[in-house]
Amino acid sequence: MSDGSSAGGPTVRRMLVGAQLRRFRTDMGITREQAGEAIRASEWKIHRLENGQVGYKERDITDLLTLYGVIDPGEVASFVAMAREANTPSWWHGYTDVLPQWFRAYIDLESAAALIRTYEGQFVPGLLQTEQYTRAVMRGAHLDDSSEEMERRIALRLTRQRLLTRPDPPRFWAVVDEAALRRPVGNPEVMRAQLERLIDATKLPTVTLQVLPFVAGAHPAMVGAFSILRFSDQELPDVVYVEHLTSALYLNKLDDIDQYLHVMETISVRGAAPDKTVEIISGILKAGS
Repeated sequence: MSDGSSAGGPTVRRMLVGAQLRRFRTDMGITREQAGEAIRASEWKIHRLENGQVGYKERDITDLLTLYGVIDPGEVASFVAMAREANTPSWWHGYTDVLPQWFRAYIDLESAAALIRTYEGQFVPGLLQTEQYTRAVMRGAHLDDSSEEMERRIALRLTRQRLLTRPDPPRFWAVVDEAALRRPVGNPEVMRAQLERLIDATKLPTVTLQVLPFVAGAHPAMVGAFSILRFSDQELPDVVYVEHLTSALYLNKLDDIDQYLHVMETISVRGAAPDKTVEIISGILKAGS
């Protein structure tokens, strides 16, 4: 099994394949309905193929490429190989028993992102949690889990964290509400170790950590946590991820993205400057000692 450090996964590969199929189709002036007829399918299936929401059949790919005028044998073979890779299970496949369907796409997107911006109001962001903090969080959230299920959930999260220290890490910019830093999770030793981990994280060259202090008052992110992911490949749009108790939203419409970017910029301005983060966390540590 991979260690989770490879950039991307089937979700991202499907998005790339779909984006290229869309470009081929629009360049030829072909409608989704016409493309669907060419592969004995509906316009809706073409929509889903172009948005990376389903796997690819080789026959569909070759038929569409022919329709779109892509006939160079080398180009066709390369594209078919990329589509085949998009059907390959990701590194997290072995954790599907403890991984909700709606969260799987996020792990692939997270692995491929060049920039991850996130806001957390209740917890320390998952990518920055210590093992014991994660265990305490999960004990509170998954009350019916067996000890084996709990350990597998923890292992999955710790594996995800490796992306911050891989050779080509994404930029990670987190704004964390002061409440998340003061909320007791686990015993005092667990919280102390977690706050110390955050101080260590600020030393990573690709990590920016800001604290949104209580004195900031009411702010537009109080409705809940969210993340914005940006990719180096221009074919991929930004994605906003908003998690709920039993589901999640993946938003990539420009209006939605702009609104969440505005909220993120607003709380970043209202938050303490990143160079004050260590001072703030150290003060919380001192107060708790």
